[in-house]
Amino acid sequence: MPRNPLHEVAIVGVYNTPQAKQLTGWTEPALLVDAMRGGLANAGLGPKDVDGVNAHSWVWRMSSREGAHLLGKQPCWTGQEPGIGGVLEAAAAIATGQCHTVLIAAAQCGEYTDHASTVSWTRPTNEFVECWGLYTAAEFALIAQRHMHLYGTPQEALAEVAAAIRSNGARNPEAVMFGKEVSPETVLQSRMVASPFHLLDCCINSEGGCALVMTTAERARDLDVVPVYVLGGTTDRQGMSYVTAPVWDDYGLVGRRAAQTCFAQSGLAPRDVDVLEIYDPFSFEVIRQLEAYGFCEEGEGGDYVLEGNVRIDGPTPVATNGGLLSFSHAGLAQLLQKPIAAVQQLRGDVPAELKVPEAKVAMTSNGGAGALFCDVMLLGLERP
Repeated sequence: MPRNPLHEVAIVGVYNTPQAKQLTGWTEPALLVDAMRGGLANAGLGPKDVDGVNAHSWVWRMSSREGAHLLGKQPCWTGQEPGIGGVLEAAAAIATGQCHTVLIAAAQCGEYTDHASTVSWTRPTNEFVECWGLYTAAEFALIAQRHMHLYGTPQEALAEVAAAIRSNGARNPEAVMFGKEVSPETVLQSRMVASPFHLLDCCINSEGGCALVMTTAERARDLDVVPVYVLGGTTDRQGMSYVTAPVWDDYGLVGRRAAQTCFAQSGLAPRDVDVLEIYDPFSFEVIRQLEAYGFCEEGEGGDYVLEGNVRIDGPTPVATNGGLLSFSHAGLAQLLQKPIAAVQQLRGDVPAELKVPEAKVAMTSNGGAGALFCDVMLLGLERP
């Protein structure tokens, strides 16, 4: 396996705060502090063990410098990127000796108050949105419609993805939609939102927080935890989300370069990946990523999922905690929850019925074609 500075970094702690449609009685600062405490406790560390912070909140716009203040005011490196980008940013800082232990945390509550409209982050103020009413579901729907036209991808394939992921969430007690089992037929019977997306093809809106702790591979050996190593990762970003029109010919394979880079960094291939905690804002985006990342050929994603391959007992289970469709979709915290879900699955810290047997390698991603970016990362139990 090729050596890479990322291989010197391990994830040693992960934590999700309570997740809910509305977290009554919580404020974002309190939620952020709970996330930070939970992440450190999971790693067996305390605030004084940390010399790097990337913490932020959605409504209060809390920054990493404010996060450092909450942590105890000691001098530290600070990061800015959310989600996988933040994990890779912290990994680079650790690998280059800027810091040795980084706490990444995010929280969101109190944003979604106008329930007559889609949530605010789906309708940013720019010329493609304000004048014409375009919003996130419609942007991703344009990508899906083009694929359906080019390759004959059936509506039933989208419904299979949604049902598979939502069924995982129905069996996860921590998921917002716990207990709400969904079949492909139920998805197809739900109301249309933006053709071809029915309501149950679309992610939920919710509130919550989370945290992730990283340190050097050497230091990880001294902790009483199961470390998960960064095997590879990078970003594909082709423009500003929801500003440039999502044209399939330009953005249909966004993430392919990032995935190929990850595999080259790790010496692995799609066949070596045991679980996919990839971004699932809408059902079709999973099909698109499976093709872009090389798990099936272009145009074959619909058949691939209809064969049951993304179910929890399939060869490439997807969004095993319930994903954005069922687990949670809380501001920018949901971006970080993708690598957290990968770590929990590799450690086996999941309900028995959602555990992928002998999982050693996980792929995780953020973004999608409708958003014009994909961040991709590979995590593993074995240090290269």
